[in-house]
Amino acid sequence: MSDASVMQAELKDRAGKGAARATRRAGRVPCVVYGAKKSPVLISVDPRDVMKDLHAGSFFSTVYDIEIEGVTKERVLPRDVQFHPVTDTPQHVDFLRVSAATQVTVEVTCNFLNEEESVGLKRGGVLNIVRHAIEFVCAVDAIPQSIDIDLSGFDIGDSIHYSALSIPDGVVPTITDRDFTIATIAAPTVAEEEETTDEEGEEGVEGEGGGEGAGDEETTEE
Repeated sequence: MSDASVMQAELKDRAGKGAARATRRAGRVPCVVYGAKKSPVLISVDPRDVMKDLHAGSFFSTVYDIEIEGVTKERVLPRDVQFHPVTDTPQHVDFLRVSAATQVTVEVTCNFLNEEESVGLKRGGVLNIVRHAIEFVCAVDAIPQSIDIDLSGFDIGDSIHYSALSIPDGVVPTITDRDFTIATIAAPTVAEEEETTDEEGEEGVEGEGGGEGAGDEETTEE
């Protein structure tokens, strides 16, 4: 189940690009809260509150109780973030009002566990992640914080499919027509690369030797 995290916010008194730039100059991120057939509310939040969960990969699957200047509280789910094209810092956030009954489509991050218990990884195999996140449809209060994937026992050549995962009741993937792959344990490629390098080196030596031999023959004919 998804527990709401608290985020503090301040009201914005006006809209527009100029107001948004002023908010950013003040060190805050302009945002909008919309939905539930209510009027949008313009707010600003501390960028550190946004970046923390963005870096953790859980921002878009976290329900927040936004406290607006300690007076109003809005339960929301982040739906979009606009980033600066150079610094990659958040420039604007869209929050959707939600309730316990709200059904949403949301991506949930995959969390790979027990790599040290994977037979294939201990043998030098490589974890090839096909999906870093899975898209689900579910009620807001049922959003998983992450999908834990246990790698114990998987060997080189094994594939981890959706059917191997433990998913809470009421959480349905948007892909329903196949048992899609989450990750595979691939064979190591280092040895093959080293062998190719050695072969190229031997060819180079043979080529140099042939050149010296040709020079010797010309000397002998003279």
